[in-house]
Amino acid sequence: MTRPRPPSDVAFTPSVKAAQERMGSRRAYAAMEAGDGWATTITDDLARFVAAQTSVFLATANLDGQPYIQHRGGPPGFLHVLDERTLGFADLRGNRQYISVGNLADNPRVHLFLIDYAHRRRVKIWGHATVVVDDAALLARLTPAGARAERAIRIAVTAWDANCPQHIPRRLDAADVEAALARRDARIAELEAQLAAARAAR
Repeated sequence: MTRPRPPSDVAFTPSVKAAQERMGSRRAYAAMEAGDGWATTITDDLARFVAAQTSVFLATANLDGQPYIQHRGGPPGFLHVLDERTLGFADLRGNRQYISVGNLADNPRVHLFLIDYAHRRRVKIWGHATVVVDDAALLARLTPAGARAERAIRIAVTAWDANCPQHIPRRLDAADVEAALARRDARIAELEAQLAAARAAR
């Protein structure tokens, strides 16, 4: 019986494996492939990570193999877990170049790159995307409040992998910084009021 190809083969082509062999990492990755390997379903941990993101990078490629990366963003949860094998998001009105949509008409393969700078975590997701224009219920479910969506993008997950935090710079979201500064300022005001009251009581 032929052993099925490991999910990581979506990225580990023969040329990639040859490079790993030359650089000395093939043995470790071969062991990974023989074990549990990369996940092909959306775990609870991944679902929580996805729900917290406000930003994602979507990669597509045209018929010539020319890659294209586009940013997608929204409130936490704008990228939805539809089931254990499917993600979805509303494609909002933008500059109307339609490069991603055009690429998907020729090549449904996509890659999602999610990075959390504050916690130094990144997740890579491979899949096949479908552009959905005739499902009002799905579009309503995926569209953030007050936004204008032109279509829905549904992604069948092929495999995913979470990278180590090495080399990820630590950056904080502006809203988190503002909230922390507001808490600090409130605490300072509270302490100043207590100090003033203590001085007045002397």
